[in-house]
Amino acid sequence: MSKAQFTIADEVQEAIAAGSADRCSGVAERVASLFIASAGSLDVEQHALFADVFERLINTIELRALADVGARIALAELSAQLAPVPQAPVGVIRRLALHDEISVAGPVLSESPRLTNEDLIEIAKTRSEKHLIAIAGRWWLQEIVTDALLARRYPSVSRQLMKNPGARVSPAGFAAVVAQAAGDAELTIAAGIRADLPATLRRTLLEGATEAVRARLLAAAPPHLYEEIRSAIAAAAAEAEQGLSRCRDFGSAKLAVGQLKQTGRLNETLLQDFARQRRYTETIAAIAELAKCSIELVRPLMQSLRSDGILVPCKAAGLSWTTVTAILDSRFVSGATKPDELIKLKNRYLELTPDEAQRLLKLWSLRTGSPANGN
Repeated sequence: MSKAQFTIADEVQEAIAAGSADRCSGVAERVASLFIASAGSLDVEQHALFADVFERLINTIELRALADVGARIALAELSAQLAPVPQAPVGVIRRLALHDEISVAGPVLSESPRLTNEDLIEIAKTRSEKHLIAIAGRWWLQEIVTDALLARRYPSVSRQLMKNPGARVSPAGFAAVVAQAAGDAELTIAAGIRADLPATLRRTLLEGATEAVRARLLAAAPPHLYEEIRSAIAAAAAEAEQGLSRCRDFGSAKLAVGQLKQTGRLNETLLQDFARQRRYTETIAAIAELAKCSIELVRPLMQSLRSDGILVPCKAAGLSWTTVTAILDSRFVSGATKPDELIKLKNRYLELTPDEAQRLLKLWSLRTGSPANGN
């Protein structure tokens, strides 16, 4: 009798009896196609029959899966076929979701409507990081599930959740994300632009962010959140400024730089060394001294979200681009300025003339009430 004359049931029985993973893989694909085509019209008995067939096929395939790449691929393909089907057998879906191979578990974890919150929480507590990432990408997640995912504290999972608009997050969950975001620019930005992030937590998030990350966050802000995020950044910056004023002794830096000038040792090379060593107060004091303006004028330019303001006192001081680059890189904990931004800043610096820089410094000094020719 030819293969074409066998019914699906006969093929299943023969494949299982032969113990062939390859035969079972092919049959599983055809059974899945038949099930999907008729799922909406099956009665309880027929549905149970399909569920039993799937379980038996999976058992046979798994016997070879550890040693046979083709068998693992077959399970992954079956998972992808059944994942979006609302009538897929619950037991089969759960079994696939708990599979160690993410290629097998991933499709149903990401998509299957047959998994309950309890199923997802169990997997979130016990399975691998990759399993959690797959769950975090589901189109809809309730807070009870996201709390379980965040409890494992995988940064990759937190980022995926923050980027998922269908993931509901509790206040406690957001607090965990904000605490985790320190030093993680991608997570900070993903969390910062969420409309449901509580305002107090948004400010806390921004207080711990570098100026570069704040600028990136503002650039990524959706229109309806732009003003709120801008205000939060301003508030965080003001708080940071108060902290800097408390903890940084500019008086000592001013005195030290003044003595260097009196002894003829203050020059561009020394300023460049200050910047490369990230000696923040000495760098600001030296720029102010060489540009003949006040520390109070230079300091906010160094702390600004924009990088072009500090170019003005640098040009007034006659600094080379190499020294300016060192100063730009010293402003943020995150390190070197991005190459594309550096090119734009260099072009602006070359276009700016010393006379224009001096006029701008005088204008800014008048506006801020700080002396123009001394610090």
